[in-house]
Amino acid sequence: MRTTFAGRTNNAAAAAVTRDQARVRRSPPAPASARGLQLSEFAELYDQYFPKVFAYVYGRVQHKEASLDIVSDVFEKAFVKKQSLRSPEAFGSWLFTIARNEVASHWRKEKPAAKALQDAAWHNELNQRPASPEDTLLHRERLSHLVSLLRLLPPREQEIISLKFDAELTNREISNILNTSEVNVRVTIFRALRKLRERMAQQQEAR
Repeated sequence: MRTTFAGRTNNAAAAAVTRDQARVRRSPPAPASARGLQLSEFAELYDQYFPKVFAYVYGRVQHKEASLDIVSDVFEKAFVKKQSLRSPEAFGSWLFTIARNEVASHWRKEKPAAKALQDAAWHNELNQRPASPEDTLLHRERLSHLVSLLRLLPPREQEIISLKFDAELTNREISNILNTSEVNVRVTIFRALRKLRERMAQQQEAR
């Protein structure tokens, strides 16, 4: 069972990825002049990267329909701009750069509405019931605390945590996307996790 960093069980989203992948897929026009990636190559990369891009976007937006729209835009832009890709090996970092820009654009354009959708999505997650009433209460309490703590992290730390634990990218992949060093990524993750552990410990002690 795949669980995102914030303790969100993405079973519903993960189970629907294959169906949504087919739903989001659009049939782009064949390029008039085939430079860069060929259509068949792009289709293979689409199948390979869709789950990771969707997991990342969903982790940042927390609303399935909005996430699917964003992912659709990401791959459409990637196909249109594929001639600008310097090498196929750089496709992953290039694609996630587009994804990051699309998520940022989404929040800029629809911040009040998107924030309400995100809060509603978290509310639904918090109200999912585990096996017993005691487990339900503990699950909701822990998840609520972690959500609030994640939102206190600086935006860059939130971004790196999402790329690491939602999209499940390596430190090297994240460093390529953010144009920084692997050491910087590793240190940022370490500091972010330390902050979360310390703040969670403080909350426990305050009870």
